[in-house]
Amino acid sequence: MAKRDYYQTLGIQKSASEREIKKAYKRLAIKYHPDRNQGDKQAEDKFKEVKEAYEILTDSQKKAAYDQYGHSAFDSNATSNSFSGSFTNATDFGDIFGEVFGDIFGNNSKSQNVRGSDLQYNINLTLEEAVRGIVKEIKISTYQKCNTCFGSGSNATTKTKNCTTCRGKGKIHTRKGFFTVQQTCPNCYGKGYFIAHPCRSCKGNGRTKQIKILSVKIPPGVDTDDRIRLQNEGEAGERNAPSGDLYVQITVIKHPIFEREENNLYCEVPINFSMAALGGEIEVPTLNGKIKLKIPPETQSGKLFKIRNKGVKSVRNRYTGDLLCRVIVETPVNLNDQQKLLLNELEKSFNGFKGEKNTPKSKRFFDGVKKFFDDLTRYTM
Repeated sequence: MAKRDYYQTLGIQKSASEREIKKAYKRLAIKYHPDRNQGDKQAEDKFKEVKEAYEILTDSQKKAAYDQYGHSAFDSNATSNSFSGSFTNATDFGDIFGEVFGDIFGNNSKSQNVRGSDLQYNINLTLEEAVRGIVKEIKISTYQKCNTCFGSGSNATTKTKNCTTCRGKGKIHTRKGFFTVQQTCPNCYGKGYFIAHPCRSCKGNGRTKQIKILSVKIPPGVDTDDRIRLQNEGEAGERNAPSGDLYVQITVIKHPIFEREENNLYCEVPINFSMAALGGEIEVPTLNGKIKLKIPPETQSGKLFKIRNKGVKSVRNRYTGDLLCRVIVETPVNLNDQQKLLLNELEKSFNGFKGEKNTPKSKRFFDGVKKFFDDLTRYTM
């Protein structure tokens, strides 16, 4: 069954502000919250749907991905090396609700350890690597699960003890008028337990700083500012809490020949004066080798030639762009006496700058200059 549009789920416009999103969520969450609809599976499913929409639309990065790609940006069937914008919903079921309402409903679940932070690794690619795809090995220094206590934070011979203040729940409740307000336990700070004898290696944190080596598969067609998400490869969470994600931020370095614009490639190809006038055939580069390009006679400098399907194949829709070659007529330099003599003869044959047949642009330009000065003289007399 297809998911409903997140904006329709919350009953808001796409242009809604964050405040309007939270207001809509609060109204619907109160209506469908499980504590008010005990045993109602339909209300529980509706609450989860509303919560999911709220989490996406209040996260600027996730919202941007959703606005561009829709639900496919969060496809749960994506691989661990999902491309650009495939985010996971890692927020605990009660976290967002508590953020908006201050835990006014009595959620009795024990507080969980903090999920590890997401990390970002900046990687530079050549244009060839970005277009063809490549596997890159990267090294990151980050918190990983402690090898001594295996993430528990406790000495192997001891166990944790429940907090006596909250009785292991991590929360305490106080009555305030109509509502029962749930707050973090001030004694154990929401953990619900104490570690009597912390691990000496990680000092009870359950993680230590380590160097991690990863192989990152870069899909063909990526471009600058694209990101690849490596699920659970970020910072390890405290005491076996879930790990964060690692985002690989891509920058494609400047190429000496080609410039990329979306899926098209551009390059400038110099040709000499004779070929521009008489026409001919030249070899032009592509990312897959050289190809021949026919230059028609009387080609002007700056003319753009399109070579279809020699650009970049899009990573999103698999569409292949074009190669656009701009020819630049190069003025000859370091002429010998014979060459200068030939060019002088050629110039005389053009009848200077007045040769309408051979140099029509020059003829129109200088006729326009003459008219401009004639008009200027007439108006000043």
